[in-house]
Amino acid sequence: MNFLAHIYLSDNNDFIKIGNFMADGIRGNDYLNYPDEIKKGIILHRYIDTFTDANEIFRISKHRLHERYGHYSGVIVDILYDHFLAKNWSNYSDESLTSFVYSFYQSLEDNYDVLSPKTKRILPVMIEHNWLESYASVEGISKILYQMDYRTKFKSKMQFAVEELEMFYSDFENEFTLFFEELRNHVKDKLVELNEL
Repeated sequence: MNFLAHIYLSDNNDFIKIGNFMADGIRGNDYLNYPDEIKKGIILHRYIDTFTDANEIFRISKHRLHERYGHYSGVIVDILYDHFLAKNWSNYSDESLTSFVYSFYQSLEDNYDVLSPKTKRILPVMIEHNWLESYASVEGISKILYQMDYRTKFKSKMQFAVEELEMFYSDFENEFTLFFEELRNHVKDKLVELNEL
């Protein structure tokens, strides 16, 4: 899953959200250097990634892209699934997407001192271009995919995946809906376990 889903799945704990958000840039046991609630977020992120990689529904979405994008197909599906979460946000939250996103940006700024170096670097750009809310439109996803392609020096061809998104839109959306329901149920149990630590 990509940024928005990781943050959403962190319940209402700002520090778990922050840990979950920045976990990709934290290697191995380096997570032990962070406060307890942020550690929980990093552990939760890793749990979500493991669950996602092994999930059959996610694999169906990924397989649709594999021939054209190879090992980047999983990254692309993560981004596409964030699109469907953002687009259908009212199905998952009583809080508006705008309010949720800006509260999270504020939380990152308020807790700047505990952020990883990578998170500190991307934060201004993320807020300026409002990455999280931009996921809700196909145009926003197209820009994100282009930026990801740029970071691979255009080797990944990810910018073109918006073509598959539009071609198989309902298939991806249905797969996301089924997958996300499974994931949410598993994450609820994991959060209970983490909060008992």
